[in-house]
Amino acid sequence: MKIKHILVSQPVPAVVEKSPFYELSQKYGVTIDYRPFIKVVGVSLKEFRSQRVEILEHSAVIFTNRTTVDSFFRICEEARITVPETMKYFCNTEAIALYLQKYIVYRKRKIFFADGKFDSFMELILKHKDEKFLLTLTEPNNGEIPDTMTKLKLDFSKVVLAKTVAGDLEGVDPSRYDLMVFYSPSEIATLTATFEADKIPAVAAFGNGTASAAANAQLNLRAMAPTPEAPSMAKAVDIYIGKVNSGQEPAPVVVSEGGKSAEFLKTQAGRTSRRHVVRKPEQPAAADKEKKTKA
Repeated sequence: MKIKHILVSQPVPAVVEKSPFYELSQKYGVTIDYRPFIKVVGVSLKEFRSQRVEILEHSAVIFTNRTTVDSFFRICEEARITVPETMKYFCNTEAIALYLQKYIVYRKRKIFFADGKFDSFMELILKHKDEKFLLTLTEPNNGEIPDTMTKLKLDFSKVVLAKTVAGDLEGVDPSRYDLMVFYSPSEIATLTATFEADKIPAVAAFGNGTASAAANAQLNLRAMAPTPEAPSMAKAVDIYIGKVNSGQEPAPVVVSEGGKSAEFLKTQAGRTSRRHVVRKPEQPAAADKEKKTKA
């Protein structure tokens, strides 16, 4: 068996030739189809108000995607809320931080960003623990960020500014594909709600939450990213294709329990314990013995 046809649950890239999946299509001669299984839309002003969250009671806003950025500033405009210039913004990637320029003047003193990794993002937020954060969320979400912030005893409020809805899957036939690639638990939910299990081929998942959703749905999960071996989804798919095309049978992916939140909290606990290690005073007997030895 050789991999010939792959579906990626993402919109068609603006420049297909610059996509890492295009490189795979050239390397292995596979056909890559792009079809988003979900779309994210902003909530209405009425939906926002029903959450009873006061934006101006916060000193900082946390963003993890562009849709929540758009929704935040649209709601502020519709509700006639003037966001003060002192408001700080925390983003999980530089791309989202730069996207803020669409609405505000970019200033390093009030816009902070991480490198996209969960640990570095939480470290960034923890460095500013005295802020009162407004955590913007997309519904549904895996809960890792709010759960971690709660356990770290940070002062924050949650607000859902976007929601995930199913995409248009008319004409999609999973049985045509050798591998389907997914990026969120919502995509897995749409897949299993729309198609019969026996028609779904092997799947690849990005992120622990997506992999867990695939495993819980008893799908044939054969590739996952990020991992030390495969830091990107394209690399994970590359490794999978290489093994299958060479006649190997890749083992099913085993999903680790606990997730990023548990790992981060464990690391923080270790650092705290090291900071509080008290050096015991030297025992008198041992000190006398050492003096005699030197003499």
